Amino acid sequence: MRNWEATKQRYLRDGLPIRLGNLASNLSKIKNLSQRATASNVAVSLVEESKIFIEWTANDADIDTAGELVELQIQLALWQLRWTRIWADPAQRMEVAAQAQIWSDRILERSGLLD
Repeated sequence: MRNWEATKQRYLRDGLPIRLGNLASNLSKIKNLSQRATASNVAVSLVEESKIFIEWTANDADIDTAGELVELQIQLALWQLRWTRIWADPAQRMEVAAQAQIWSDRILERSGLLD
């Protein structure tokens, strides 16, 4: 099991926009891996990491952003529970890829980094 404490300390040094940008980047990576059907273990570890990033970020976000992050965290947990089935089915992988891109765009928009 990974020791998350050092990652947490580094992650929390960044401001909220950067943390949201990092989360959006993870989601984009999940999309890319899902489309190529490569590195299932890397993709599912990004799902786990994203859930943890949300845990560390939601408290500092405004209520609307925090609500979206909770929705995303639930989606990630559902993917994680069904990951083996998802990865084995090209249609389900493409659905994850599409949803990951939508979430990435939403979170990046919320970050304010595009302004």
